[in-house]
Amino acid sequence: QVQLAESGGELVQVGASLRLSCGASGRTLNAYAMGWFRQAPGKEREFLATISPSGENRYYSDSVKGRFYISRDNTYGTAYLQMNSLRPEDTAVYYCAAGPVTGRTTSVYQYWGQGTRVTISA
Repeated sequence: QVQLAESGGELVQVGASLRLSCGASGRTLNAYAMGWFRQAPGKEREFLATISPSGENRYYSDSVKGRFYISRDNTYGTAYLQMNSLRPEDTAVYYCAAGPVTGRTTSVYQYWGQGTRVTISA
């Protein structure tokens, strides 16, 4: 069993940077790929980025490629999402997830955090 908890979401201005964290407890994190997703009001949960268990492979959605960066520190059981050049359309609740592979769909992931809210003001 893995428990995940996101933190770092807040209200920031357009163009700002923000770093989200995802702390893991329970089973060791190094057996899992990690993913970041977001969900805006009235929309489906959207894939953002994923990273392989040891961190050697990273994949991004087209909407955030070049702006967002995923990383992890297995020693501390934490995954991160560095977000740069934020836009109003990035406003959403952001979720981290753990699963067996670096998938791009929600169905791949077994464990999910409760989410952290990110709001970008114009």
